[in-house]
Amino acid sequence: MADIKSLDDLKSAVSGAAAAPAVAEAVAREPKRDALGRSYATGKRKDAVARVWVKPGSGKVVVNGKTMAEYFARPVLQMILKQPFQVANVEGQFDVYATVAGGGLSGQAGAVKHGISKALQLYEPSLRGALKAAGFLTRDSRVVERKKYGKAKARRSFQFSKR
Repeated sequence: MADIKSLDDLKSAVSGAAAAPAVAEAVAREPKRDALGRSYATGKRKDAVARVWVKPGSGKVVVNGKTMAEYFARPVLQMILKQPFQVANVEGQFDVYATVAGGGLSGQAGAVKHGISKALQLYEPSLRGALKAAGFLTRDSRVVERKKYGKAKARRSFQFSKR
């Protein structure tokens, strides 16, 4: 497979894979929406857990009652939240309402991204291929290693003293 180094390369790889004859899906996925026309999913990253609702709209993102720019002030974290929309090619078409708790801001941004990706593919199952190819539907299972007894931290030993 070709080297994928940017989002544009990923988009072209996904569109190329869609054009190739694929094995018919065993299960025809149906959209899952509530009475208000929203799709709901939970996202997780490190110790953070996000509950995310996605519905058609103008692209407004609200996290814990604040706008995305207020809650995630760093541009890198805002970019992380926009990635699922860029990969699925639906920027500005969905409103997002999310509540997130636990962990730090970086973990929370990852959790909201995971939740947005899952909710988007529940709302529109045709987006699943692009999101799955980008790896956004997989929970990033890396967590902080626990501290061991007899150690200063998880692996660091106490300072050795010769005398």
